[in-house]
This record gives sequence, structure tokens and C-alpha cells, in this order.
Amino acid sequence: MGQPLRIGIVGVGAISGQYLSTFERLGTLGSGAVRLVAVADLDADRAAAVAAEQGVRALTVDELVTDPEVDAVLNLTIPAAHAEVALKAIAAGKDVYGEKPLAATTDDARAIVEAARAAGVRVGCAPDTVLGTGVQTARKAIDDGLVGTPVAATATMVTPGHERWHPNPDFYYQPGGGPLLDMGPYYVTALVTLLGPVESVVGSASRARATRTIGSGPREGDQVPVDVDTHVTGVLRHESGALSTLVISFDAVATRASCIEVHGDQGSLVVPDPNGFDGTVELHRLGGTWEDLPVSAGYRDAGRGYGLADLAATPPGATARANGDLAYHVLDVMTSLLTAVEKGTSVSVASACERPAAVPLSDAPRI
Repeated sequence: MGQPLRIGIVGVGAISGQYLSTFERLGTLGSGAVRLVAVADLDADRAAAVAAEQGVRALTVDELVTDPEVDAVLNLTIPAAHAEVALKAIAAGKDVYGEKPLAATTDDARAIVEAARAAGVRVGCAPDTVLGTGVQTARKAIDDGLVGTPVAATATMVTPGHERWHPNPDFYYQPGGGPLLDMGPYYVTALVTLLGPVESVVGSASRARATRTIGSGPREGDQVPVDVDTHVTGVLRHESGALSTLVISFDAVATRASCIEVHGDQGSLVVPDPNGFDGTVELHRLGGTWEDLPVSAGYRDAGRGYGLADLAATPPGATARANGDLAYHVLDVMTSLLTAVEKGTSVSVASACERPAAVPLSDAPRI
């Protein structure tokens, strides 16, 4: 504590730009939590270009994860490589923070969490959108009793499919893809943040068609086979007893449903899009009318990477908010839901996690 966490990025593709912008913004805010020192990518030229822009070193992956000047590895590789890179970094004694999901399978995710615990290093994982003012203001309203005892929630995400805009959407429709594993982490992480961990799930799923047509780019008009369910509906039973109904679809055209609503015996909340960091929280008290709640919690104007800065600012012995146990539990909830779909029965969620600590209203994590 007291010194910035020195970061090395593995994977400097498109998403890395958002993290780099966040690091720059955190610097202007005087956060002092993180400092970029190195980058690596399978494309050495790309790594060299980013390194030159940022004034840091370009290394190979193996060099970066063992470099003594790197305290933590920011893992922005494709999901299939998340476990390999994370385990290498952990073996080298580094903290690890990765893009969602924590790993491609629950077995790999559990291996990461267990290896980190044995090595005495920390693991964090996106999404960190839940640390922004949107979800955190809603969480504070729940914690302050504004809805009474929470009894239920709904979470809805529908889109006609990413092939309409993505030039290479194949992976969205292959095992490991689909709407639940792609977009579900935002919604399930928000639900766990708002209502606590999940103990069991039940659900059903379908797919509207066997192929998808690419709508843009050099492959426009090509057909993509669909090998996963593209509409998933589930009910999550939280340990608190609250029930969350989840609808995640690549088949529907549009919706007027709120992204998330939370209902208690004394009121109901509309929660902003969990794929963003802010937004307006609305409350309807028993016997009242809808009202906008003032921003009251969370990191203001947050962006991708605030979860890593939060980890860096977390005191020894405390648990960072966007932590590995949470990410593993969220992945376990989603894969358990897919198992429940396949078996046609309720499935217990084997993992557990603590509900993450609330974020007081502030500009940035500070060490």
C-alpha cells in the first residue's frame, strides 16, 4: 500500500484502449492506484506500437509475467486463453485481473482461484460496471431499506443478434458463446451485487434458427451455423430467498422492459443498464409514484479498469470488490443454468461468494 500497482497488459486488442483511457483518467484524478509499465501481445508489432504510444516496454508474454517490475497482470486475451495466462502469472507470484469471463469453463476458473489462494496473490475480474454510480446507487437504496425486504428481481437483455454488426460473429454461436455467456456476466454480477449470491437455478432455452447471416464487412451474406441456444430464460434463487427472473436473447427484436428491476414489499426499483457505469435509478414507494433517486454511491464517471484500481487500493486482508470468487460464482451460476436447461430440472449452484462491499460515492479508488 502507498505505491501504485505496476501493471503489465497481456493482449492489446481493441478492448485495451478503454483500459488505457481509464489509466490516464485515474492519473489526472490523482488516484495513484495503478501505473502501466509493460505490454505484450501475440502480435509483436501491435505490442510495440502500443508500448511506444504509452512510453512503456514491449515484452513477450513469458517475459511480462515473470518481469520483476510487474506487480499485476491485466489479462485481456480471448476467453480461451484466460486460464493459461492467469495461471502463468500466478505461478510467477503476480496478482491477476482479467476481462470477463474469469475462464472459459468453471473447472479452469476454479483452478485460477485455488492457485491464487495457494500462492497468496489476488485475482480480480470484469465486469466492473457494477462499481459505477448506477448499480451502486440502487444497491444503497436496497441497503437503506427503501424497497423493504427484497422479494424478486427481473433482468432483461434482448437483441436480434450480433451478426448484424459484427464482421466475424462465429464465436457467438459456438459452444462457450451464446447470449447468456456473452452478456450474462453484466446482469448476473449486478444481481449478486444487489441481492447476494445464488443458491439454485432453473430454466429453459431455445434457438430461433439454425444459421445466422453476417450483415457487414467482407463476409457480408455468409451463413454462420448456430450450435448454441440463443434465447435463455432462468429463475435464480438467491440465498436471501429473493427470486430473480433472467431473460437473455439473441432472438428478440426489442423490449421496453427495464434492464433490471428489483421489487420489495415496500417499493420497487428500476436499475440502469449493467453494461454501463451510470444511469438514473428510479424508485416507486408503496403508495407513492415513480421518482428519480439522486446519485448516492459508486465511482463517478467510472470506466473499464476501475475494478483493477479498486483491487490495487484494497487494504491487505480486505477483499476487493471485483474479485475472483465473485467472478467464479457468476460463471458457475450461468453454467449451472445451462445445465438446468439441459436436464430440465433445478440445479444447485456449487460455489459461493460474499456479496461485494458497497462503494461509497467517490471519484476514484485511492491508495
